[in-house]
Amino acid sequence: MRLQRRLALVGLLFVIVLSAGTTAFMLVEGWSFFDALYMTTITLSTVGFGEVHPLGTGGRLVAIALILGGTGSLAYGLSVVTAFIIEGELRDLLGKRRMEKALARMQGHVIVCGAGETGKHVVGELVKTGTPCVVIEQNLARVKHLERLGSIPFIEGDASDDEVLARARIEVARGLITTLPSDKDNLFVILSAREMNPKIRIVSRLIEDESLSKLQKAGADELVSANQIGGLRMASAMIRPRVVSFLDSMLRDPKHVLRVEEAEVLQDSPVVGKTLGDLDLIKRVGLVVIAKRHGSEGEYEYNPRASSRLGPGDVLIVCGDLAQVEGLRQVLAKG
Repeated sequence: MRLQRRLALVGLLFVIVLSAGTTAFMLVEGWSFFDALYMTTITLSTVGFGEVHPLGTGGRLVAIALILGGTGSLAYGLSVVTAFIIEGELRDLLGKRRMEKALARMQGHVIVCGAGETGKHVVGELVKTGTPCVVIEQNLARVKHLERLGSIPFIEGDASDDEVLARARIEVARGLITTLPSDKDNLFVILSAREMNPKIRIVSRLIEDESLSKLQKAGADELVSANQIGGLRMASAMIRPRVVSFLDSMLRDPKHVLRVEEAEVLQDSPVVGKTLGDLDLIKRVGLVVIAKRHGSEGEYEYNPRASSRLGPGDVLIVCGDLAQVEGLRQVLAKG
């Protein structure tokens, strides 16, 4: 922005010099506007054409002032333009190097394929919850819209290309979300991602219900239909408007990042065998457990009692901010 202001200043300075020279020739020599403008132009450009009319002493003084002031202004403008080009290229080069270094350090991140209308909301939520992510997008104009969210690593390319996925470090990624506008494109991304990292969790956008089985067979762990979710949201807004308003307020509160989160009890956790009452999570981290799942695929126990005992692989569902959830995970890890 500083260079852009300097370019605007150069343009304004050139207009002032051109106007001042034209006016001076008209007043000192009594020339017409066009003759004065022409003389000013050839003087500033130093092309060496002949004078429009013989110059008197006053006209020669005006010409001298134009040559000294005008050529100086042009030289300054040229230096600003050169700096703008060089610094812009240098900034892009350094930015790419910083991006590559950031990508090289990433581990346990989420890869987002597509930065369209759906993708930008996905990235926004990942940024709000402090989840490291990488964006893959072919259209750089869409990536520009994400700059308001912060410095997000991105890769320009086709998400179904193995080389592009490798640059996004898919082998050490935690998960992949593909939000491309067609089921066919999402299918190719899922196939490539699943082959490169069999353990990665894949969440895909679903456009047509008929594609559900194909995307599941390709390796998607979760499929999200925007049409279905939109319909459920509209019905909920009609039936339970206050609940929807509460959830919206929770998600969009600029002061607090409150989310319904999960925390798993690991096999070697010191809390295995203890009850929720033993942990006293309300006092220690300020959280209430709203549900508990027995194992990774067991049934949910809603509003579990204090006497509910924890087992390896149990998942606790809570509602709180990022610091509270992190505190819960510390309790489950260290007891």
